[in-house]
Amino acid sequence: MADAPETLDVEMQMIVDAGSAKSDYMEALQAVKAGDYETAAAKMKSGDEQYAVGHEQHAKLVQQEAAGDPVTMSLLLTHVEDQMMSTETVKLMVTELIDLYRKLNG
Repeated sequence: MADAPETLDVEMQMIVDAGSAKSDYMEALQAVKAGDYETAAAKMKSGDEQYAVGHEQHAKLVQQEAAGDPVTMSLLLTHVEDQMMSTETVKLMVTELIDLYRKLNG
């Protein structure tokens, strides 16, 4: 059974949002490695904003399910979950690495 077109659009956008956030977080790490803490902070903020867009849609799906209206699991929705979780992990690791670079570079 295929996802409804509106569900497919939401799922694809959530993947895009998570991917964009993850890219911003990795760009922040590259900026810190180059000593550019200002750009790193801007990239982290941008990543947080992008992730929040996808997370809002995710929260709506969770609320829908909690309200008794089941969400149909699909391979695409599983991919959404994977991308969101990996983006959260990347953010946590990059945040720790930024702190480490700050300590090492004084």
